Amino acid sequence: MRAGAFSPNHIGNDTTIFNNVADQLRKRGCEVNIYSEEQFCAGAADGEHIILNMCREHRSITMLQEREDAGDLVINSGYGIENCIRERMTRILMGSGIPHPQSLIVSTDEGVRDALTAAKIGPCWIKRGESHTQHREDVCFARHAEEAQEILQEFFLRGIKRAVINRHLEGDLVKFYGIAGSPFFYWFYPYEVGYSKYGDEAINGHVHDLKFDLDRLKAICNRAAEVLDVKIYGGDCIISEDGSIQIIDFNDWPSFAPCRMEAAPHIAKFVMSEIKKHHKN
Repeated sequence: MRAGAFSPNHIGNDTTIFNNVADQLRKRGCEVNIYSEEQFCAGAADGEHIILNMCREHRSITMLQEREDAGDLVINSGYGIENCIRERMTRILMGSGIPHPQSLIVSTDEGVRDALTAAKIGPCWIKRGESHTQHREDVCFARHAEEAQEILQEFFLRGIKRAVINRHLEGDLVKFYGIAGSPFFYWFYPYEVGYSKYGDEAINGHVHDLKFDLDRLKAICNRAAEVLDVKIYGGDCIISEDGSIQIIDFNDWPSFAPCRMEAAPHIAKFVMSEIKKHHKN
């Protein structure tokens, strides 16, 4: 299970989808043992060779990678989870040609006013770069370069060494959930239904119902999942006035809160297919 520190405002939702998937696997004849992330790090699951996880602790990620290298089946891959850490994710998405907002990757003790001005970036988002989000203050909106500099200083004082600065995009905010190799794909407007983790959805505000190509969105998300090596995923994107789509966040196994009853059987089915492939290999 995911450590509570990495489920800000979503501990209950993360626990529920995890337990729902476990129940679906039991219905399919699996024996499922559940461990906390702390227990996993302490070695309680050392005898297990099929590992379905929502881990995000640095130690857990390293252990998952070691287990995968040793031949165990690990979903999501520890390498994929590491790839979803903000700085690494930004480099991979941009380097792979995935539509993504213009971004700067910086140290929190450096001056960025000139760089933002040179890039003609005004409103922007400052995001913790070297680990997964743990607090509301790890993702902050800045109206201009001066405010961005102040937020970076606050990050530095909090002990955060690296940050990603994304250009703010105008348009409709869309949240999505998917499972690699599965027909399951769910999307919605979080602002429209009042779904929020930190309230940041209000920055983009009311939905304008901008037209976009759903197949294009699915293709972009599946490509992002592929390059990041994440099988159970979710995230956020912005639909611009011209219908273009840009990924602004991509997460390894999110809560699936609005669609978990529909998603759980699909996740279990995917896991069963991966187990069969693993056994054949």
